Amino acid sequence: MAFKAAHSLFVILSAASMLTVCSANRGWSNGLNKTYQWPWGHKNESHNSSNTNDDNGPNKIIVGGSDNWRFGFNYSVWAFKNAPFYVNDVLVFKYDSPNDTVFPHSVYQLPNLWSYLRCDLSRAKMIANSTQGDGEGFEFVLKRWQPYYFACGEHGGLHCREGRMKFMVLPLLRRWHY
Repeated sequence: MAFKAAHSLFVILSAASMLTVCSANRGWSNGLNKTYQWPWGHKNESHNSSNTNDDNGPNKIIVGGSDNWRFGFNYSVWAFKNAPFYVNDVLVFKYDSPNDTVFPHSVYQLPNLWSYLRCDLSRAKMIANSTQGDGEGFEFVLKRWQPYYFACGEHGGLHCREGRMKFMVLPLLRRWHY
């Protein structure tokens, strides 16, 4: 019974920590940002450099920026540095189709924090196969205010575990301009 309680506490604390990390932004300001009514605002320049729309509508954000979706890039750090994300923002996953010199990549949406932490793809849903990231990339719209967990599903989760090809976001709701 003590193990179940400790396990539940660990999951709750992990979820709270991850949600805090994903909604945080390093550009803290004094007072409220007039556009979004959030103290952390939209001040992170690395976020703005990878989106293609203005602040009045959804952003189109290339996952990984110029590094795209690749093995060995830390996407959790990327997501932290590029937060906040907003409902209706579009994540663009770009990666080359597999060939003799390029390993395949894919994009899976994991069902929960526990699956994300363990890179457990058993109940994950493939949202882009190994060829859908080519060219303009695969687009995923953050349609709801909920945590989203993403990972590369190749090689039984090896890319997720060893290649750090995973991240989570909790998109915020946009505020109307007054």
